[in-house]
Amino acid sequence: MKLENPFPGMNPWLEIGWESVHATLLTYIADSLNEWLPIDQRIRIKKGAKKEFQKTESWKLGQPPQWQPEPATGSTLLAEPDQIVLEDHVPPRWLEITDSTGRLVTVIELLSPSNKTYDRQEYKLRQHRYLECHVNLVEIDLLLAGAHTVAVSPDLLKPADGSARYMVCAARAAMSSQREIYLMPLRERLKPVRIPLRATDQDVILDLQPLIDRSYKTGRYWQTDYTRPLPQPLNEADAAWATELLKEAGLLHRS
Repeated sequence: MKLENPFPGMNPWLEIGWESVHATLLTYIADSLNEWLPIDQRIRIKKGAKKEFQKTESWKLGQPPQWQPEPATGSTLLAEPDQIVLEDHVPPRWLEITDSTGRLVTVIELLSPSNKTYDRQEYKLRQHRYLECHVNLVEIDLLLAGAHTVAVSPDLLKPADGSARYMVCAARAAMSSQREIYLMPLRERLKPVRIPLRATDQDVILDLQPLIDRSYKTGRYWQTDYTRPLPQPLNEADAAWATELLKEAGLLHRS
């Protein structure tokens, strides 16, 4: 059995356990960039507050709970919970690069499923605040499922050929109307991306591929059940391609 990531780029099955991958990958990104930041800057993982959703609110946001209680029996009293807490909802986490005065220079958002579904409205407000405050914003979307969320209109992107792809969107504080887009097809290696800092600083380069491959190995994701359906199914051609890679790696049995 092959213990390395069987995909040349992003492994779409990592999306199933994204909570763990997300936490690990943020740490690896921070470590990778800290080595190259100017001496008066540093990068830290920031964490927002964990949210609790009222039952009606979670349904309105298009994310019905996976379990719904059956009507009570054996009593004339109907018991209903006051709220439903999404225990698997992790607090939002992102990376911030600051200088020695504490000034926020760059925010790096590694998108989670919540950012693209039931927390999307809140995330878009945070995104808007960064852009309004002239902070560099880099959004890394390695998820196929969920709505388009990065800070660029999908109408401005090159049309997809039907194949799955990931993307990174970088908005520079000094160029508020410009977006740098890195499109990353499923079948290709993830591209290195430029991380903007202050206008007087050189960009630092973030090479995502080694970090994804490292996350795969340290998380022992060769143990993944690759027969499980993906949150966003691949099209027929991509699915056939992925199946062959997994069979060659010994992660799927040949029929």
